Amino acid sequence: MMLSTVLVGLMAGLFFAFDVSVMPGLAAGDERVYVTAMRAFNAAIDGNPLFGMVFVLALLAAAGSAVVEYRGGRRATALWVGAATVAYLAVLVITFTVNIPLNNELAGVDPASVGADGLAIVERFKTTWVTTNIIRTVLCTVALAALARALMLHGRTTR
Repeated sequence: MMLSTVLVGLMAGLFFAFDVSVMPGLAAGDERVYVTAMRAFNAAIDGNPLFGMVFVLALLAAAGSAVVEYRGGRRATALWVGAATVAYLAVLVITFTVNIPLNNELAGVDPASVGADGLAIVERFKTTWVTTNIIRTVLCTVALAALARALMLHGRTTR
């Protein structure tokens, strides 16, 4: 359970950093800089096996912890871990159904010549991607809080 807590915490921190610094900073610049930077961020994340491992392992570790707690007779703890698992699963669903398709669409925009079509893609990206990232941050934070509660309950029941 400690592993899932740390991994979900890392993901919550990543999403939060984008919410409070990266996206507002990029929004202050022009569209060419925005497209160039987002394409670079996405390429760095996509090409980083450590990110992929943390991103997926957070779900697997949480689900595994829920099963272990349930089988150990710690039903209340298992419920909190299960809630965290569901919240984090929602993050993955949003990522794969909204954020990644938007990233792929933005990858097709040439930053050197952002035309009318490119501007429409960038505007859609700015509104939809940013909004869903905030939702991912909230869901990860909920999952992290649920895992923290589960750790507290686990500690009380295993003394």
